[in-house]
Amino acid sequence: MVRGAGKKILVVLHQEMSSPGRVGQLLEKTGFTLDIRRPPLGDQLPETLEEHHGAVVFGGPMSANDRDEFVVRETEWLAVPLKEEKPFLGICLGAQMLVKHLGGQVKSHDDGLVEVGWYPLRATEEGRQLLHWPEMVYQFHREGFSLPSGATLLATSDHYPNQAFHYGRNAWGIQFHAELTRMMMQRWVVHGAQRFVLPGAQPGRDHLGGRLIWDMHLRQWLVEFLNIVFGGGIDVEISAGAEFEAQKPIGRRKIGRRGIA
Repeated sequence: MVRGAGKKILVVLHQEMSSPGRVGQLLEKTGFTLDIRRPPLGDQLPETLEEHHGAVVFGGPMSANDRDEFVVRETEWLAVPLKEEKPFLGICLGAQMLVKHLGGQVKSHDDGLVEVGWYPLRATEEGRQLLHWPEMVYQFHREGFSLPSGATLLATSDHYPNQAFHYGRNAWGIQFHAELTRMMMQRWVVHGAQRFVLPGAQPGRDHLGGRLIWDMHLRQWLVEFLNIVFGGGIDVEISAGAEFEAQKPIGRRKIGRRGIA
């Protein structure tokens, strides 16, 4: 029996053409259905998650520090999964919004360094007790976050030390991107090329070349991690040649692009 059968996961995206990628595909494979909302395009978030098993907030080109109405409203909305103790995962911007909601800081590196490409990751002792982590992960961000009070750090890196954390009984935040399919990464490399000249960024060829080396381990980590977060009984065999394709985005009205995520 598929444990996720008949249960919905709220998926929050921030651009017209954004996709939940492998996260969405793995959740669907285990029986969950996806309720996709795009707040920048006017979609409202539910007042309660009583009809949802949990929620995932993905990345975006905006900053968690922006004062746009939807950013403020979405950050405040995170009180809902925290209060109701529904499984919650924040990825990149989603993790930074969670940090802001919990009273932490989101800011750029003191030396202006970014992480755009593949970078080493080190699990903490608490992280190692949870599962096996990949040695390299894919990043695409100019800001990082402080560790919220009461949160447990699970993974770290040299330039942005807070890479993954767990808070309370139900909330998780990760800075890096494990959700990208091959097609998604190719699109990010094309549309985000202006970031490759920033301090610490890697050239586009290294993004795609690194994928051939490190992505299999990142995929397998994602399978195990989603099973921990959502408890959906995800059991997907990942082989060396396996690849998921991105879901076809639903056509929506356009919003301004200030980057990629």
